[in-house]
Amino acid sequence: MQKDIYHFTTLEEWEKAQDMGFYEPVGYAEEGFIHCATETQLDSVLERHFARHANLIKLVIDPAKLTHKLQYDINTKLQEEFPHIYGHLNIEAVVQVVFLDPISSES
Repeated sequence: MQKDIYHFTTLEEWEKAQDMGFYEPVGYAEEGFIHCATETQLDSVLERHFARHANLIKLVIDPAKLTHKLQYDINTKLQEEFPHIYGHLNIEAVVQVVFLDPISSES
């Protein structure tokens, strides 16, 4: 059994996905995949890419429920493999939504 993977997004983007029936982040059309992280990568990804985002949520994804290909690709700069979903994220694969505290822009 594969371990859960994670994806950060905003509450607004997730609500839009609920209406559409699937999730595709901004930039998906350009990159062709959805960036995800393993549990051990969460803190560094959050710090590197989402330090100043508000209304942030963490999607907990069960890889066994994905309808599109999951592939681990190497980030040559970090020398680390990250999970990527090659296709949209089907809502049923999200097993939990974790609301993160908004980060103040004054800090």
